[in-house]
Amino acid sequence: MSEFLDGTCDQAMKRDLEKHVNECPNCWVVFDTTKKTLKVFKGMEPKELPSAIRDRLMNALTKKMAAKKCEHSHQDSHEHSEAATS
Repeated sequence: MSEFLDGTCDQAMKRDLEKHVNECPNCWVVFDTTKKTLKVFKGMEPKELPSAIRDRLMNALTKKMAAKKCEHSHQDSHEHSEAATS
């Protein structure tokens, strides 16, 4: 889809994607939303994020990643203990 939106895909891919998007309501929503989002942000200059907001964001992401890592560790331990008892 990114190649289509960038205008870098070949004509066959463009035709196939347009056909699918026109027939699939879910894909049409994703495609249309992405296209509109790109239009809004295209050409905008990046802005510096205030340090307080950046710190809150980084803390939230760190906690989220730690929770995911812990969740995966727990699943791996559970799988290993099941394998050992089999």
